[in-house]
Amino acid sequence: QVQLVESGGGLVQPGGSLRLSCVGSGLIPRIGYMAWYHQGSGEQRELLARIGDDGVTNYSDSVKGRFTITKDNAKARVYLQINSLKPEDTGVYYCNLHTYYLGEDYWGQGTQVTVSS
Repeated sequence: QVQLVESGGGLVQPGGSLRLSCVGSGLIPRIGYMAWYHQGSGEQRELLARIGDDGVTNYSDSVKGRFTITKDNAKARVYLQINSLKPEDTGVYYCNLHTYYLGEDYWGQGTQVTVSS
């Protein structure tokens, strides 16, 4: 069983920055990619950024230039640096792990980010 735990959310003023972290544990199969999603109030969950096990990154157009996804060499650890935060960035940020062979998806419980003055 795979567990993902996010951290790093909080209340921040517009223009501020946050660094979100996600740590995986348990019996983790080969990773295809890890990703960060955002879900605003009453909205669908949307993909923000993902990083392959080979380090290749992809971003949604809405966050290019402001968000940076990275991972460290330890297995199943992924980070999201968020800069120039806007009120519309408010919501729950979820970590996702997508496995390589079976294409299974695992999710964390989410971390709340609130951007407000």
